Amino acid sequence: MPSTHPAMAASVNAQRRGWWLGLAGVVMFALTIPMTRLASGSVQHPQLDPAFIAVGRAAVAGLLAAAYLAAARAAWPSAAQWRALGVTACGVVLGFPLCMGLAVRQVDAVHASVVTGLLPLATAVGAAWWLRQHPPRAFWATAVAGAVLVLAFAAWKGGARLAPADALLLAAVALGAMGYVSGAQLARQMPPEHVISWALVLVLPASGPWALWQWPAPGSAGPAAWAGFGYVALVSMWLGFFAWYRGLALGGTVRVSQVQLLQPFLSMAFALPLLGEAPDAPTLLFALAVLGCVVASRRLAQTGAPR
Repeated sequence: MPSTHPAMAASVNAQRRGWWLGLAGVVMFALTIPMTRLASGSVQHPQLDPAFIAVGRAAVAGLLAAAYLAAARAAWPSAAQWRALGVTACGVVLGFPLCMGLAVRQVDAVHASVVTGLLPLATAVGAAWWLRQHPPRAFWATAVAGAVLVLAFAAWKGGARLAPADALLLAAVALGAMGYVSGAQLARQMPPEHVISWALVLVLPASGPWALWQWPAPGSAGPAAWAGFGYVALVSMWLGFFAWYRGLALGGTVRVSQVQLLQPFLSMAFALPLLGEAPDAPTLLFALAVLGCVVASRRLAQTGAPR
């Protein structure tokens, strides 16, 4: 029927826009690990304190989010939505940045990119548990295989033992997945841009004073560290979620979320010009193996999802 053609064209255009917005979000998120490393420095050459980076970026983004919500006349969340926003905030506003900041002081950005490559798989596991779905057993087998590969990589890098930084990276993956799942559910109930903004505003009464209390002394960090902090505060903590959640809403979560598979490799690519880090052949092989587990789990999760 001719009358259906405009609707079909609009749907295709929305899916295309969603894919491009999702890709933009992934590119912005891929810079998070190198920029966090740039801001925090290393154990030998420390810059900004990781705790300040985590809380300060939430405070800066929270002030911007409050102004945005006021200008947009955003509706006040319900009690149930506040609880879900609390989960989102614990995951992506506080937990992931703090664990990541502490970890990348001890390991390089390429190492962190491989371990956090498990994030899409952890998100799928979290969604299956949260939504009480029952994927096939093969899905859980791929989840275990991906986790084993990451642990094997961490042990290989650590000389047959796991370093404390790897525990922090795995905690960041778990917390990030929790925040992604909760935020994706909320994006069905309110405009996607409002989800991360309300989560930031929720923690602003704590993050603002804490950031001021921990503000670094003048001259304790260089311009490059402050540039990295500015990026993770403005883009990683806030604007990146605008593109990511909007892309998921327009193009469909299952379809657009596949773009996230590129994130570890983009992080490695950005680490070379920013930090001078280049992955070796075994690291790339581990990253590709983890990618294979994530791709397999996505397909198995779709076949086991309820109709």
